[in-house]
Amino acid sequence: MSRASTQSSTSTARRLVWRSRRISFAITVRPIAITLCLTVLTFLAALFAITLGRVSVPLMDVVATLLGHGDGGMRQQVIMNLRLPRLLVAIFAGASLGVSGAVFQSVSRNALGSPDVIGFTAGAATGALLQIVIFGGGPLAVALSAMLGGLVTATFVYLLSFRQGVTGGYRLVLIGIGAGATLNALNGLMLVKGDLDNAIAANLWLAGSLDARNWDHASTVMGGALLLIPLVGFAATRLRMIEMGDDLARQLGVNVERTRFAMVACAVLLAGVATGAAGPIAFLALAAPQLAARLTASRGMPVFSAAAMGAFLLVIADLVTQYIAADIVLPIGRTTGLVGGLYLLWLLTRSKQR
Repeated sequence: MSRASTQSSTSTARRLVWRSRRISFAITVRPIAITLCLTVLTFLAALFAITLGRVSVPLMDVVATLLGHGDGGMRQQVIMNLRLPRLLVAIFAGASLGVSGAVFQSVSRNALGSPDVIGFTAGAATGALLQIVIFGGGPLAVALSAMLGGLVTATFVYLLSFRQGVTGGYRLVLIGIGAGATLNALNGLMLVKGDLDNAIAANLWLAGSLDARNWDHASTVMGGALLLIPLVGFAATRLRMIEMGDDLARQLGVNVERTRFAMVACAVLLAGVATGAAGPIAFLALAAPQLAARLTASRGMPVFSAAAMGAFLLVIADLVTQYIAADIVLPIGRTTGLVGGLYLLWLLTRSKQR
């Protein structure tokens, strides 16, 4: 028989504790509540975003269409083929970037350890640009090339930062920054040397945008997120142990380097599939885990809270972008880059590490 009880920890966080004869585990209430609130807010913001655009769609028509009771006219086509895929890309790309950033910050033990800062997003962009500029591939080919580019970059940075059986920390961050600078220069060279039409398409993609997203983009990022985020959540406990120190984690039975490498691979794939679907979205992976950790008062890696925060931030950024730029196409990556740059300055000024 299992039974549930509530208790208060030393940090005044409420927990649900489930015990049986063979297993017991604790569920902290606050992260679950924050994650649910973020999910509901994201859903409401997404519903409102579907009503916006050059073709105005009443909210009740949106709800009826999503429930399968649409009239089959132009508004239904706009909702199902234009705005819904765009929002699904925003939700799942944001969730993927949030979880990816949480993993990298846990592995590097550094608040700056996000895929866009340490060069993995640049590697994913290199793979995608090769597909766009040279081969002229479609959305699926671009997403696969982005994941492959991110994996190659991550392997290179991981091996260079590996010293005396340990990787992570500032060494990983600094080597990743150097690799990212090199890859950004290579990306610029491909834009200059490529075919003019492909170079223009690639340059628009590099800005990070949710415009003209279709079901191919949405299905790719949805499949990657639904497959990889639960895997990261399953291994989150082991990563929290590693955060306490490699020696202690080994004493608790954790294979440190195997776990770290597997989680880095999952994080790179998440960043790659998000980048392939929406282009480079700056600073979202940096900010989402930090904001989620502060809201949930979590000491470990907030996987699902970071996913919910990433989805919420990208949907809100898309909503704000549509309001600011009603008559022009403003890439969402530029908006997140502007806000994220200010957030990075704030984070650096508050950092206690030298």
